[in-house]
Amino acid sequence: MTTDADLLRRHIGKLYIDRTVGDVTERVFQRKIAEKTVDLYRAVIAKRLAEGEEIKAEHHTLSSHFRVTQSVLKEPEQHATSLFLTNLRLLQLTSTIFPGQPPTADARDATVVDELALDRMREVRPRAQIRWGEAAVGAVMCAIGGLFFEELSLTGPVLVLLGGLGIFHATLMPGRWVEIWADSADGESRPMVLYAVRKKSARQMLMLLRERARENGAREDKSPAR
Repeated sequence: MTTDADLLRRHIGKLYIDRTVGDVTERVFQRKIAEKTVDLYRAVIAKRLAEGEEIKAEHHTLSSHFRVTQSVLKEPEQHATSLFLTNLRLLQLTSTIFPGQPPTADARDATVVDELALDRMREVRPRAQIRWGEAAVGAVMCAIGGLFFEELSLTGPVLVLLGGLGIFHATLMPGRWVEIWADSADGESRPMVLYAVRKKSARQMLMLLRERARENGAREDKSPAR
């Protein structure tokens, strides 16, 4: 596995060309582009590591947000977030994946790398929230299905059923994430956020983060009062 970011960018660009001319199938393209993109993000992070610093765990998520002003026929942008936990820091790489454009992990796709020193980490805080957007869509479907139940003899009941299932899922299976907080020199800190907490990679990273947070807490308890 290469760690040369420029070489990986060329490999990714060639994959897009191969898909255009039909040299690779869409299924193979999607698999390879996912692998190479993660390799690229890892290479970008590797350049920032200090001597003796090693990656202990990593976690990658991808999300997309459809905008109301956007055509339903247009593929939405995707937002990639990669967390890399080393023996010294937690590094977060965020990037935007534009439809039809090869990921570059630089200014062209708005890539940003933030970091959090583990010796300043103070809390790993789980959060949960009802999926209000999903619940609202479900309620609208139920309302439409109910209002036009007689006119829509077939689709009306289906709309009510699907809307009810949407409300059920949104309320009983809320969105979950974890915030990692650290002390900052200026007193203003923003947490790093870990999504898709049920993934194996997320569970492994959380185990290591919680262990380090407990160590930090124990060290503070033993330190003399000022």
